[in-house]
Amino acid sequence: MRALFPGRFQPPHWGHIYAIREILKEVDEVVITVGSAQFNYIAKDPFTAGERIWMLREALREAGVDLSRVCTIPIPNVENNLEWLGRVKSYTPPFQVVYTGNPYVALLFREAGYEVRQQPMYQRERYSSTRVRELIIRGDPQWEELVPKSVAQIIKAIGGVERLRVAATGEAEPHKW
Repeated sequence: MRALFPGRFQPPHWGHIYAIREILKEVDEVVITVGSAQFNYIAKDPFTAGERIWMLREALREAGVDLSRVCTIPIPNVENNLEWLGRVKSYTPPFQVVYTGNPYVALLFREAGYEVRQQPMYQRERYSSTRVRELIIRGDPQWEELVPKSVAQIIKAIGGVERLRVAATGEAEPHKW
């Protein structure tokens, strides 16, 4: 059985890695779709699709996940949700079940006839990409505890800390409130 796990992964964090490991306990393969693939260098979507795929691969490798059971595919966003659903189906290999924590995505796939399961959650209040981005913008080093070491290293190597701060505030240094 093959599962679909859609997300933006801006950036990938320990909650994502936990979910993927748990999904792989139930299915043979997981297709991870990196959504909003065309967006980057903005506060909500600071990283490119290629950077997010790289971060995911290294984070999964760091967590000991068998990468032969994972397929990661970028999916550009479209404003028409049924068109987006068709795009997902055309960009991915066939899948039987969808894991998501997004009620709207769940509705779309359920109406299209797919089995939908709640993605496994791990300390959701702590692990969220929004929180990671907010900590980076504030200059709080705690963001590094929320992501695998490999993800933090990649973000630093690509200048992602400065990129996010500039995208969010117009300044390279964090605000001193």
